[in-house]
Amino acid sequence: MPRLIGFSTGALAFGAYDRGLAEVRAHALEAVELSALRQPELEPLVDAIHDLDLSGFQYIAFHAPSEIAAGTERRVVELLLRIAERGWPIVVHPNVIADYSLWNQMGSALCIENMDKRKPIGRTATEIESLLERLPKASLCFDIGHARQIDSTMTEAYFILSRFGTKLRQVHVSEVNTRSQHDALSFASMLAFRSVAEMIPADVPLIVESVVQPSQIDAEIERVREAFPVVEAVVGAHDLTRPAGVTPRLLWQPT
Repeated sequence: MPRLIGFSTGALAFGAYDRGLAEVRAHALEAVELSALRQPELEPLVDAIHDLDLSGFQYIAFHAPSEIAAGTERRVVELLLRIAERGWPIVVHPNVIADYSLWNQMGSALCIENMDKRKPIGRTATEIESLLERLPKASLCFDIGHARQIDSTMTEAYFILSRFGTKLRQVHVSEVNTRSQHDALSFASMLAFRSVAEMIPADVPLIVESVVQPSQIDAEIERVREAFPVVEAVVGAHDLTRPAGVTPRLLWQPT
């Protein structure tokens, strides 16, 4: 089966979730991540959720603010709990978490993202393990661009997927440059991502964070498909093992 691919509204329309959502719908994508990456965007988006046309989406995620002002953590969690009630995964940068007991209220809706080089935690498999010990019901949003920035050999990406494959909820896809900005995929990043694509089950949604113009969306989606070919080798939805002697067979051949 083809992979489920969608876009982050924040990548398509900086700070304008309604415009970003309109672009996702215009391109007939069946997955979307509603982004409130900056804290002032959070409450307006949460308040507007019931008025948004989200019909037709097979998968909906929500991205929490990447920075939280001092003294506002409890209020942020209160707002996010309204999203958690919908059963949507809530992607959270672990550096914003100060009071783990507050965030544990989200239960399985909490989805921790691995971080880029700017952050002090959540960058490696070892750091992710320590986070998940304190957030036992949380799942993982694997940002493959962040992982490549941390280790261009993709060894750290392999370790993360090997150790936390059963926690994998979704994948963020983009090229993350040296300034930690999200760019369109290059041929080099596509090759790097393809080296671990087999470890990502076909039913795990890919959410594109590449900052591109609307006219570039279709081309970026095709690059993502080439970087993440579907293989038959995945035995179960989150089974990263393969019987001895079984060779992966591409179900979709990249061009």
